[in-house]
Amino acid sequence: MASDQPETVSAILASHRAGTITPAQTIARCYQRIREHDDPAVFISLRDESDAIAQAENLASRKDAASLALYGVPVAVKDNIDALGFPTTAACPAFSYMPTADSTAVERLRAAGAIIIGKTNLDQFATGLVGVRSPYGIPRNPIRKDLIPGGSSAGSATAVSAGLVPLSLGTDTAGSGRVPAMLNNIVGLKPSLGMVSTAGVVPACRTLDCVSVFALTVDDAALALAVMAGPDVADPFSRDRPLGAVTPLPSNLRLGVPRRGQLIFFGDKESEAAFEDALRRWTSLGASLVEFDLDPFYETARLLYEGPWVAERYLVVRSLLASAPDSIHPLTREITAAGARISAAETFSAFYRLQGLRRVAELTFVNLDAIVLPTTPTVYSTAQVLANPIELNSRLGTYTNFVNLLDLCGLALPAAMQPCGVPFGVTLLAPAGRDAMLVSIGRVFHADTTLSVGARGAAQPPLAPLAASSSDEIPIAVVGAHLSGMALNDELKTLNGRLIETTRTARDYKLYALHTTPPKPGMLRVEAGMGTAIEIEIWSLSVSGFGKFVNAIPPPLSIGTVKLADGRNVKGFIVEPEELGGAHDITAYGGWRAYMAEESKRVEYLPRNSIGS
Repeated sequence: MASDQPETVSAILASHRAGTITPAQTIARCYQRIREHDDPAVFISLRDESDAIAQAENLASRKDAASLALYGVPVAVKDNIDALGFPTTAACPAFSYMPTADSTAVERLRAAGAIIIGKTNLDQFATGLVGVRSPYGIPRNPIRKDLIPGGSSAGSATAVSAGLVPLSLGTDTAGSGRVPAMLNNIVGLKPSLGMVSTAGVVPACRTLDCVSVFALTVDDAALALAVMAGPDVADPFSRDRPLGAVTPLPSNLRLGVPRRGQLIFFGDKESEAAFEDALRRWTSLGASLVEFDLDPFYETARLLYEGPWVAERYLVVRSLLASAPDSIHPLTREITAAGARISAAETFSAFYRLQGLRRVAELTFVNLDAIVLPTTPTVYSTAQVLANPIELNSRLGTYTNFVNLLDLCGLALPAAMQPCGVPFGVTLLAPAGRDAMLVSIGRVFHADTTLSVGARGAAQPPLAPLAASSSDEIPIAVVGAHLSGMALNDELKTLNGRLIETTRTARDYKLYALHTTPPKPGMLRVEAGMGTAIEIEIWSLSVSGFGKFVNAIPPPLSIGTVKLADGRNVKGFIVEPEELGGAHDITAYGGWRAYMAEESKRVEYLPRNSIGS
């Protein structure tokens, strides 16, 4: 029988890198937990276990495996996000299709060493905050079985809470990455709009959709976000917004709280008391609480379903509404069909009003680092929601519906376990681009609660120390013969260089094989988005070691600034256009290692008399 204690991403990575547990063992244990949990409504499709174990074994055989950011971590993906090998259903069998490529988010997780094990259940077409609107069943809330699991990312949240996987992807348009986080006593990280590409995601409201992360700890969620973040030419709504550095809790933290009397709990005195306790905790951590007016935020929230944005939902399902309306869940059909009746005049009127409300929100944050709100006002049972589906769903979005309309980032945190066994959580909100700041303060709050993680009573791990911003080491990106296991790698090791990570550049580069002896690549920066992401390694050298290394670099190569896929900039090998001199374009290989492997095969199969002495 598999251990019923959930494992964090950090713990799994430490075990894999130390060799105490193999990725294949982790995957096997993941599937055993799924069998023991015995809830067929969590996953809509599940990968064959032997295939997943085989991938884990292949991954472990790679020389660079231990440097991968998510080395062997099992991940579940909400079934409105494309993942090769799985149908995408959006919880509507009549809509189902087989994607021909990974979504960008999944592609980046896989490149970082994650193993996708299944697609999770959701409120159909991501329309709902309750988790009960799916023909594939209602996932069981592992905290308390009578409670709704929360939606629309119901399967993704329950999978993490139950310890089936340590990490999952959801989506968030109106709160679908935050409401189920609270209901399952886990962390829900909703990034700034455009920070993670939505290419390969079935839209709900395309202008507002985000790929979100569920995890047991803030650090685990932030790690996944850092891997996925970065611009994408396949998504015109994507933005160049890397996560940035996680820092210590600021000594002058200013958190906004609504004016007294503005919060709504729908008569739930226990949730109201739990929020007051959370504010006292923030104060004990050194935060200054500053009142602000919540009414403009409430007005913004009403626009989401009373305004024209429901027309975006209609666009996704209009063909099905016309050809097979009975294939759509009755509530989803009722909500989305209303989008066909919205006029252009109503749309522009709402856009004008939203712009004014965005300006009010900007002014609200001028003297605040973030605001803190209940994630939801209260909690409902499945029976209650099924009896009153529209009104209770709407109540759950009280503090979530306005967030993406106002272009805010959000972090949902467990805050308390109430005496009745119902979880309570708070959400931090801040203007777009402050994601790292939310992570920095949220991780401290969550740790201070000492709450167990998820549903199985596992102790919260101690906060990991933050990476030191050392001034005596310099990162450098290498692309050719200095890669691990290649001819010149010993030059880095001789200078006590440390491999930090294997990653890729932004899609702004081309790679050439130069006419040099021994063979060397030249990486050329081109117009943004017009190149390919090139495989590289980041090594760290002392200041003196960096100087020695750079001084020894022969022309035509030089050191310049290299932009990474996650938006960071580091020093690294580049070549200028005038130095190419008829060099061979090998960009299609995606990296020097792949090119050299192909060259080795070519030479191996040449006739002996065609190979020089």
